[in-house]
Amino acid sequence: MNVVPNPVTVGPVKIGYGQPLALIAGPCVMEPGDLTRRIAARLVEICGELGVPLIFKASFDKANRTSGSSFRGPGLQGGMEVFRQVKAETGLPVTTDVHETIQAAPIAEVVDLLQVPAFLARQTDLLEAVAATGRAVNVKKGQFMAPWDMKNVVAKLQDFGAAGTLLTERGTTFGYGRLVNDMRAIPQMQETGAPVVFDATHSVQLPGGGEGGKTTAGQREMIPTLAKAAVAAGCDAVFLEVHPDPDKALSDGPNSLRLDDLAGLLRTLLRVREAVAG
Repeated sequence: MNVVPNPVTVGPVKIGYGQPLALIAGPCVMEPGDLTRRIAARLVEICGELGVPLIFKASFDKANRTSGSSFRGPGLQGGMEVFRQVKAETGLPVTTDVHETIQAAPIAEVVDLLQVPAFLARQTDLLEAVAATGRAVNVKKGQFMAPWDMKNVVAKLQDFGAAGTLLTERGTTFGYGRLVNDMRAIPQMQETGAPVVFDATHSVQLPGGGEGGKTTAGQREMIPTLAKAAVAAGCDAVFLEVHPDPDKALSDGPNSLRLDDLAGLLRTLLRVREAVAG
């Protein structure tokens, strides 16, 4: 296997060895109107005040919703236009999910970091397609995978010539409708040579735990606990889905952080990071 680039460069942001704690954040899905752009602008203000490197995240299509009737987003063309506007207005690098091989190239024309969803972490053709774009790639560890299994994902991406590889821990399936986090996964995945991101919001999901099993529920109150533990365990970046009013969010509201709570949480995480580094 080729040497894994670390730190990984995404626009002006560097994630990995010797770098400050970074944040990947934004709404779960692009909602109608200008909400996505307003969230991005607020994130710039918060992270600018705290000196936290930021990558903006939003999904243009939630292709893995629990119910077929759930809101999915504006689609590829509409989503890329939103990202163009966000980048023009904020200067932020952006990231989004790639669900199919044919999406990789058009997404990479706009998006700086391509994200492979956890359910697709082992899909070789998809990994090859995202690596071929010349963009850095973030792969979420499958809920069904052990941390050490991700070495094979890293090997595939390096063999395909990926410009940079990030791995994200987002919980492991434990029984029916429950996820758990083993913080040992963070240093274990870092042994691959790739920087590791901790997804504190998807980790508190209760898959299929919503009304009639048609939606995903979540334990939003546990986000700070898991985020603090992950930073103490040495993660290189934190992933948070945020929304001004999570109870009204069109996707993943129960496990999204209230936007007004972000600054306080980041201050705490930075203190944890400083304590661990010291």
